Amino acid sequence: MQKPEVLTTQFAVCINNAHYPASLELHKIYQVFPDDDAARDGDIRIIDESGEDYLYPLQYFIPIDLPQQVKLALLQTAS
Repeated sequence: MQKPEVLTTQFAVCINNAHYPASLELHKIYQVFPDDDAARDGDIRIIDESGEDYLYPLQYFIPIDLPQQVKLALLQTAS
């Protein structure tokens, strides 16, 4: 049985890294952490290239839906 957190884990693809070239790779899929305060401010919280979660402008990303097998694979490579 799949873990519940995998079912609700969100991802987004980076479409702009203009101000953060060391932290974000264009066209890479990043894990999103829900952060209502950040969303209200127009930001998104992701795990970047440092391996830590940080806030970035929401317009730098497009949220994507992924099949559960892809989510599992992405989460396994991230740990």
